[in-house]
Amino acid sequence: MDIFAKIAEQRIREAIENGEFNNLGGTGKPLDFSEDVWIPQDLRMSYRILKNAGCLPPELELRNEIISLRDLINTIDDDQVRLKKMRELNFKLMKLNELRKRPIQLEKHPEYEDKIFKKMIG
Repeated sequence: MDIFAKIAEQRIREAIENGEFNNLGGTGKPLDFSEDVWIPQDLRMSYRILKNAGCLPPELELRNEIISLRDLINTIDDDQVRLKKMRELNFKLMKLNELRKRPIQLEKHPEYEDKIFKKMIG
């Protein structure tokens, strides 16, 4: 731990001992993530306008399509149709990766995918 971290820890401990953190607003309540805290400041207003208009940002629209397409692929019995839909899915994943400027790895955490998606679309 560097010197600044040690100083910060010491001051936090002193503040706790002095009761400076007692009576803070929101104490004991869960954090409110309903606001767009994860969206960069310069994009928040435009995203809020889109959300109020019933529109989704392009990344989320594409993500919706990807999730629907994955569900559809799991129900298709015809190999040729499944292959066509898998190619479409790969294209959409590639497009989403390009929009995000970093790869998305849907296969790594499927148990969290729906939870994250629902949290993102509010």
